[in-house]
Amino acid sequence: MNPFLQMIRTGATAEIADAVERDPALVEYRDPQGVSALLWAVYSGQPLIRDFLAARLAVHGAPLDIYEAAATGDEARLNQILDADPAAAQSVAGDGWTALHLAAAFGTPASVATLLSHGARVDAVSDNAQQNQPLHAAVALGRNPAIVTLLLSHSADPNARQAGGFTPLFSAAAVNCRELAELLLAHGADPALASDQDRTAADFARERGHAELADWLATQPT
Repeated sequence: MNPFLQMIRTGATAEIADAVERDPALVEYRDPQGVSALLWAVYSGQPLIRDFLAARLAVHGAPLDIYEAAATGDEARLNQILDADPAAAQSVAGDGWTALHLAAAFGTPASVATLLSHGARVDAVSDNAQQNQPLHAAVALGRNPAIVTLLLSHSADPNARQAGGFTPLFSAAAVNCRELAELLLAHGADPALASDQDRTAADFARERGHAELADWLATQPT
C-alpha cells in the first residue's frame, strides 16, 4: 500500500500534516482505482484527516469530485456538479460505488436528497464484489434512519439482495439495530427471506450475539 494511504488508514494525523507540508501535491493523490486520499479518509473512519484534506484541497483550488462531495455531505458542491452535468448522478467510481451509495453510507440526508432529485437511481447495483444497492449501504454503514426512510420513500426495495443473498434487514440484524429493522419491516421487508447459506436475519443476529433482536425478528409476520 502507498505509504501516504497507510498513514491515512492508521490515523497518523501528525505524520500526514508533515508529509503534506513537504509535498503539498499529496492531498490530490489517488490510488490505482482513482479513489482519492480524501475518500480513503472517509472509508477509514478518519474524520480529522478527512477535514484536513478537504481544507487543503480548497486551498489548492481543487474542487471535490461527485464521489467526494457525496461522501462528505457537501450539498452545495453536489448541486454545482449535477447542474452542470446531470448524467453524473449515474456515474460509477473506480471502486464500483455510485455517488448515491457513498451519500447513503457516509453522507447526509440532504446529500442523498440532492442526488435523488437529480435522478440518481435508487436501485443502482455497485460494480464490485458487494453487488449491493444504496439501501444496503445506508443500513450497513450510515445507519441514519432519515436516510433509510428517504431511500424507501423513493421506492428502494427493502428485499433487494446483495452478494450472498443478504437483504438490508440482515445488515440491521448484524449491527443490532431494531430501529432500522422496524423501519424496513414497515416498508415490506420479509424477515423469512434466507441468504444463500439458508440463514435468516434472525439467524444472523443470533450468530452475532444479539439474542433479543433475534427473538424479536423470529416473531415478525412474513
